[in-house]
Amino acid sequence: MKTTRHAIYNLNYHIVWLPKYRNSVLVNEVADRVRTILYEIADDKGLEILDLTVQPDHIHLFVSSPPKHAPSLLANWFKGISSRKYNHRYADHDGEKIRWGRGYYAGTAGNVSSETVENYIQQHKEGDS
Repeated sequence: MKTTRHAIYNLNYHIVWLPKYRNSVLVNEVADRVRTILYEIADDKGLEILDLTVQPDHIHLFVSSPPKHAPSLLANWFKGISSRKYNHRYADHDGEKIRWGRGYYAGTAGNVSSETVENYIQQHKEGDS
């Protein structure tokens, strides 16, 4: 569990996105550079990368975020900032720019079941009576 001034949270998002045209460009040095940049973004934004897999034609990011950030914002940050940083740092040297496809997948993951949540709510209903 993590905390902010006003919340206790455990919000973990699985975000997947692809290079434009699903080209297999995320290999070797390019993959290493993108991975480094994604960790920089997480540090800058106060996020925690729980797991990260850079495949030649897609990225799987498992990230923990405070409740104030929507999953769409996280996807936009990681995609937008990473392409800008990569292209600024490396495109002039290598000639190859990183461009992401327009879409992404976002899913949530936590460590409690629906039954646990329902029991929690029921216990608090009974305590309020």
